[in-house]
Amino acid sequence: MLTQVYEVSSPPEADAVSSLGVDHVGVLVGNGIFPRERSMREATAILSAIRTPSKSLALFLSADLALIERTARELRPAIIHLGASTELLWPKHVIDLRKALPNVLLMRSVPVTGPESIAIAKSYDGIVDFLLLDSHRAGDTQIGALGVTHDWNISRSIVENVQTPVILAGGLGPDNVADAIVAVRPAGVDSKTQTDLGSTHTKDLAKVAAFNKAAKGVIC
Repeated sequence: MLTQVYEVSSPPEADAVSSLGVDHVGVLVGNGIFPRERSMREATAILSAIRTPSKSLALFLSADLALIERTARELRPAIIHLGASTELLWPKHVIDLRKALPNVLLMRSVPVTGPESIAIAKSYDGIVDFLLLDSHRAGDTQIGALGVTHDWNISRSIVENVQTPVILAGGLGPDNVADAIVAVRPAGVDSKTQTDLGSTHTKDLAKVAAFNKAAKGVIC
């Protein structure tokens, strides 16, 4: 079971989270339009601190393909995670990005809001390397970071209808990740808000360790 943790905000935090055995360690990158986006300089230092075999992720909430391509070429993360809403970033855009950056893995967020989410997920099947299923609020220009779970039955249907590995997100933490895995049977699980320290955006390393242990301890 792959484990993924967002969002690390400093080199020491990146080092600590990856040292716990988390498979994917992510940083939010951008030009400052969205809160907490790290600059190129900050992101470079953070990603450089991630220890192998953990993979580095650069999360973009922007739908600006030129910005994403330019930043990715400089940062060279293992995985580019596209988190803009599906109204702003379409499958054809992702195909164009894949052509421009053929040597990097792509992850696409999919909003789980209802049965229509199955069709959205299928539209990216085979285009990206990972699908990340997350909670979504209508009108948001980005997907996720709400700290709430969604309908896992829909997520399970998506898993059963696509070939692309699915990572489940949305309000997951040490206390509910095992139940989520049993219900959905994803390839991996993601945590952001439920492994933060209180109401801050700093990671609670004890929660991260517990999340990673609980996820990897599930036998499906």
